[in-house]
Amino acid sequence: MTAEVIVDIAHGEVDRIFEYRAIGGVCEGSRVKVPFGNRVVDGFVMRLKRNSDFDAAKLKSILSVVDEVPALCAECLSLAEQISVRYRCPKALVLRLFLPGEMRKGAVRELYKTYVLLKDGAFEPAARAKAQAAALAFLRENGKYGYTELCGRFGRSAVGALVEKGAAELTKERVIRSPYVAVSGAGAEHTLTAGQKSAVESIGRSDKTVQLLHGVTGSGKTEIYLTLIADQLQKGKSAIFLVPEISLTPQMLSQLRARFGPQAAILHSGLSAGERFDEWWRLRMGEAKIAVGARSAVFAPVENIGVIILDEEHDGSYFSESNPRYSTLEIAKMRAEYNGCKLVAGSATPSVETYLKATQGEYNLIRLPERINRKPMPEIAIADMRREVRRGNNSAFSAALREELAECLEQKKQAILFLNRRGYAQSVVCRECGYVAKCEACDVSLTYHSEENCLKCHYCGAQYRMLSACPECGGVHLSYTGTGTQKIVGELKKMFPSARILRMDNDTTSGKEGHYKILKQFADRKADILVGTQMIAKGHDFPAVTLVGILDADMSLHFSDYRSGERTFQLITQVAGRSGRAEEQGKVVLQTYDPENYILRFAIRYDYEGFFRHEISLRKSTAFPPFAKIVRVMVTASEDADALEALRAVYFALKEIYEAHREDFLFFNKMKSPIKKIQNKFRYQVLMRVKNDALLPEIYEKALACPVRGALVYIEENPANLS
Repeated sequence: MTAEVIVDIAHGEVDRIFEYRAIGGVCEGSRVKVPFGNRVVDGFVMRLKRNSDFDAAKLKSILSVVDEVPALCAECLSLAEQISVRYRCPKALVLRLFLPGEMRKGAVRELYKTYVLLKDGAFEPAARAKAQAAALAFLRENGKYGYTELCGRFGRSAVGALVEKGAAELTKERVIRSPYVAVSGAGAEHTLTAGQKSAVESIGRSDKTVQLLHGVTGSGKTEIYLTLIADQLQKGKSAIFLVPEISLTPQMLSQLRARFGPQAAILHSGLSAGERFDEWWRLRMGEAKIAVGARSAVFAPVENIGVIILDEEHDGSYFSESNPRYSTLEIAKMRAEYNGCKLVAGSATPSVETYLKATQGEYNLIRLPERINRKPMPEIAIADMRREVRRGNNSAFSAALREELAECLEQKKQAILFLNRRGYAQSVVCRECGYVAKCEACDVSLTYHSEENCLKCHYCGAQYRMLSACPECGGVHLSYTGTGTQKIVGELKKMFPSARILRMDNDTTSGKEGHYKILKQFADRKADILVGTQMIAKGHDFPAVTLVGILDADMSLHFSDYRSGERTFQLITQVAGRSGRAEEQGKVVLQTYDPENYILRFAIRYDYEGFFRHEISLRKSTAFPPFAKIVRVMVTASEDADALEALRAVYFALKEIYEAHREDFLFFNKMKSPIKKIQNKFRYQVLMRVKNDALLPEIYEKALACPVRGALVYIEENPANLS
């Protein structure tokens, strides 16, 4: 028997099948150890066949099988080949997506614990052996007990004597490292409203793979998801539930555990290596049937999938920013088609591309235009910050927001304040010479963090001591520009000294339970105000929140990105939706320096249809996605000269395509990346706008085939972030 193996080396030169003689225990999908050149490497068995295409006598043999059960199922192998072709990347790189990183590296394994088990018999220790007698009495009262803990109570020699004399025995048992053990929820079944029933029935009747559930915030989309999952579990099938932020996983896990118990397993990068390993194997062995997590959970090792849920489908975090640069929606659709199941994408503010496909009939469109409690959406009041400045108010809070906060606190309600910038100040500037403190590894300004009194780079994570004087001119007059969440919390404490305030951003949510602890405190009414970045903007349901403040609605409005208007509309709608989700009417104060902007006008009316019509018309007239495709070929290198050399090679190779098909190009040029350096890598790009998708294979082929000494070349289609 011959095994076709992909070696676990992510390089184009070895991205092909290597044949080895199979040994006992090898199956398709097995991880194996194989000789490769003068070393031993890991590999993945893609296929088994009876006869080799090569001289059997010259074939090397597989050395060993890593796992008793094949790590990769047939669907994973098929999907890996499909993804490799679609995103033009080595198969080994794709296959790694299906495994926890620590497991692939052999850095984690099953955890076993030793227990002391009382044996039948009438053994009694000698009168002088008091520790033995106490340990024996303890075991008789408590039954099986941990060996380490028992030795800690009564001494290792006493416990060892009981085992030696046959009164007890040692046994090893597998310990499942379960994350979020404190997360639980009420298991009450909910009766679907007429609108929810209609949505479930529409999804069941539809012959389309993708179902777009367009429901306003608070319209009960989650209950529809849970009903669909329950239906599939009853049929013996499994499910994948994807959320855009790690911060949303505990809340969703709570609801899934309440309804389905241990059948729900969680997968995301915030778990410890052991927890991720155990949860992954629970799914692989079928002990758990529901995989819930952020983007990477789309590769969960579940089989016989009955439904895939993609909540908040519009979110930019569903696009990978490392190779392979995949769209989660696209991968989920591949899995849905393989399993013949439905992919249900839900959002109050669907992406323009997705909604267009739904209105054109490619996807099934289901609308939920009302909140489940039939309460109106919270009223959004605009605070014109230009007037505030003219009145002498230079703080981050308008008079209207201060008044609403005071009233909210007086009524013992809760408020959420949204600002999509962490830290204390966006940058530190010398007022004498104009010097701006920048990261040495990245071409970006450093953010001041007051609590640690340091400067941080939000791209590479580097930290620097706070400046006491300007390094350029020696001046001591340093000013802070821009406002971050730290500064907002400081101002709130001055305005409302008795208010209990929580902050939720990347600086306060370290550790796998960082998000959960903050959200639970707020849900348990142990805080009055929650200040946070976009991780608080969507999905959360706090019944006592009656006020939302959007401190800088313009922040994402004027980026040089064709999606800036869409992102602004989505953020405002999502954040506003956190208010008034229970019985009381919610309020939203939206602070802006551009109150007449059409995006904001659509947002305050929750007019998604109007926004979509305007946006799609604009994109069509300017030939931006989805009416053309933006392709970015990025070149990075540690040396500027190497990056430039690679850029020239890529540019002139692609220029041949451009010259031959000028009518299919709306734009074609080479340039520096907007952020020229990140993590000590110089960055250049060839940017193009293409009308004809048929040119993409040739673009990939020519760009990736260029000589790139010391440089990395990668390609993005309609990149989520153009910086």
